[in-house]
Amino acid sequence: MSQARFDVPAGPVEVEEIIKRSRFITRIERVSVGAEARAYHARMRQVHPEARHHCLAFAAGRPGCTRDIGASDDGEPAGSAGRPMLNVVLGSGVGQLAAVVVRYSGGIKLGVGGLVRAYAGGVKMALEALETTPFVPMMQASLLCDYGDMPLITHLTERHGGEILDQQYGGQIQLKLALPSTTQAEFARALADGSRGRLMLKPD
Repeated sequence: MSQARFDVPAGPVEVEEIIKRSRFITRIERVSVGAEARAYHARMRQVHPEARHHCLAFAAGRPGCTRDIGASDDGEPAGSAGRPMLNVVLGSGVGQLAAVVVRYSGGIKLGVGGLVRAYAGGVKMALEALETTPFVPMMQASLLCDYGDMPLITHLTERHGGEILDQQYGGQIQLKLALPSTTQAEFARALADGSRGRLMLKPD
């Protein structure tokens, strides 16, 4: 079954805003599963250890999909941060998206309404600055090769937009690759040609 095309973040983006002396830093990154979003959330805590709040919203699937989503108010009044952020994320038209808003409190209370506007507004502002790229489904495959084959395999993997996920060393090298579904067949042909038919890609 063919899937509709959609966009994902091409790279991270970060914006900053001062609202009633509170400093709000919003950063968006691409994630493909919820675990990546939570790891990103933890990383932002390490980057900003003195901030009072680190609020999270993510939707790791295609745009609007609620299968793998999450949100955290991180100490702000319930419903004033994570949920408003998540609503913006789900309505953005962009998939595989995680947003963290870091707040350094300025000592002036914003009220629940003010917090909702600040957190949702930060995500909207970051989305306006975000560059996107079309989502390309990746397929995993295995390959058994000799040590001398690695330059050819590395070159072809990079040329076809793939990635070497894992390498197991022994008498030969057992590789796990991720390749765009649109170029996997072309990669397999180039691999066979380059090795005179000796190397064969095995889709997982």
